[in-house]
Amino acid sequence: MAAHIGRRLRKGAATTAVAAAAVAALSASQAPGATVDDQGRQSTGDAASAPDTAADDSATGNSPYYTDLPPLNSPNPSPSAGSGDAGDQRAGEAGIPATVLDAYKQAEATLREKKPGCNLPWQLLAAIGKVESGQARGGRVTADGTTVTPILGPQLDGNGFALIRDTDNGAYDGNRMYDQAVGPMQFIPSTWDWAGRDGNGDGRKDPNNIYDAALAAGHYLCRFDWDLSQQGDLRKAILSYNNSTDYLNTVLSWLEFYRRGTHEIPDGTGALPVDRSDDTARPGVTPSAPGTTPPARPGKPSGSRPSPSPAAPGNGGSPSTPPVTPPPATPPTPTDTVHHLEDAGTGTLTAMAGHTFAERVSTRAETEAGKAVAKVRIRFTLVGDTDTTFTGGETVATVTTDASGVAVAPALQAGERTGAFAVQAAVVGRSVKGVPYRATVTERAADALALAGEKEPTCVAGGEFAEPVQVKATYRGEAAGKVAVTATLVTSSDDPAENDKGPYFKDADGKAVRSLTGLRTDADGQLTLPKLYADDTAGTFLLRLTTAGGATLDVKLTVEPAAAPSPEPDPSTDPAPSTDPSTEPSTDPSETSAA
Repeated sequence: MAAHIGRRLRKGAATTAVAAAAVAALSASQAPGATVDDQGRQSTGDAASAPDTAADDSATGNSPYYTDLPPLNSPNPSPSAGSGDAGDQRAGEAGIPATVLDAYKQAEATLREKKPGCNLPWQLLAAIGKVESGQARGGRVTADGTTVTPILGPQLDGNGFALIRDTDNGAYDGNRMYDQAVGPMQFIPSTWDWAGRDGNGDGRKDPNNIYDAALAAGHYLCRFDWDLSQQGDLRKAILSYNNSTDYLNTVLSWLEFYRRGTHEIPDGTGALPVDRSDDTARPGVTPSAPGTTPPARPGKPSGSRPSPSPAAPGNGGSPSTPPVTPPPATPPTPTDTVHHLEDAGTGTLTAMAGHTFAERVSTRAETEAGKAVAKVRIRFTLVGDTDTTFTGGETVATVTTDASGVAVAPALQAGERTGAFAVQAAVVGRSVKGVPYRATVTERAADALALAGEKEPTCVAGGEFAEPVQVKATYRGEAAGKVAVTATLVTSSDDPAENDKGPYFKDADGKAVRSLTGLRTDADGQLTLPKLYADDTAGTFLLRLTTAGGATLDVKLTVEPAAAPSPEPDPSTDPAPSTDPSTEPSTDPSETSAA
């Protein structure tokens, strides 16, 4: 035992120095003005703005993590290092199993396309994967990226850990009493339920698959429009994954280490971490590695040894049973006291396609007596056939109730799909009746149309209009992009019936048509109509343009009569050729000479 304690003390001193150096390097390269204390903890001007994340609002539920730190030497393998020496062993920590490394890089490529402003580096996923599961237990994954055996964190029962009661009926973690972090990126079931992604294209979202888990982690880190190339946003994103300053510094250390270089190693040959953040959470109990059965709680039988029996008669003592002190009752959490949810004054949820909803969903958590409950996590989920999202592009948002028991969801951003959908509010970790909110997305609209050109279109009968008709649509003074427009050649200003003569468009077969639908303004609200033609009827005609929202514009089209053709000469009325010799030109050379 003394040798073990001495090893831990020596290792602690060494890793503290490693943390200080690694975090200092990251601070110097990414955060001007950042400072590092003597414990290797980094602080910047935005430290106070780091999110105060509740356990089941984080990706992992603030589960335990590996605290092993990277070496100070270069991460690149040294060809001169002797086999088995310390340098070779430490340099090997830079190796990332091939399938795991591929999953990180694929996730980075996907996020570069889906959320380019996030600037997610694959090295951040590698750093988190190292801290959460030791790169999927050293790359012990199948060919498709699924872990050979499930990786489970300890149950979050409030005994040395956060208290998160079962949210998935054991579907992901096999535990119907409490949640456990699952998979190589250690998602808790309630987070995976909305953050899960299919990263390997097999049609499933499996937290035990490194491709799925890495892509989900990338989306999770990018969900609030954070720019991870900015130090402040990077810190917030990491803390949202596991809300611990020590966790932040550990991840930053590995991030800097992997940025300085890494290499691919065969699956299943990665170095396994040793130390975990819960090493001292339970005195006298060795913490389990992820995926193993959590050890017995102090005061409970482990099953490995029988309980001592009371003294038998004749052994010199009287049989007695030591008093058993029941464990203290866990005090109820605010979540435990919630009886129901109530609407907190949410207005009508309506927005035009492509616009932000003016109203935000507001929900109040109450006890059975109607008293407000603060510090309760409320999950808002979009339900139905819609492409509307919350700000940041997600379809699920979790918000903690304030002192008045109210949680206000992020603003809704309408997509292009019109129609009704629902926003469902529910309590995280409790099965109480939620509150559904009906929301509607209406078609894009314009309230004004104007002719772009100053001249009214004209042409001659039987011809074509030289210039196409161009209009601009606006809504409340702003350009109305992607608005549907209908164009009809009407009989008159008082008669909207389609005209049967005068100007016309041509369909795909070249036939005359006098009404067009499916036209749509561009992003700047501009619309150029197809070419117009005129039949033989001269006069003034009206082209009526209408949009959703009530905008109407009548464009006057003038068709001028065609010019009258020049008459052909009548041979019967032409004078006969003259036969008078005196009028004929002379052919006498002498006359010509005289002239």
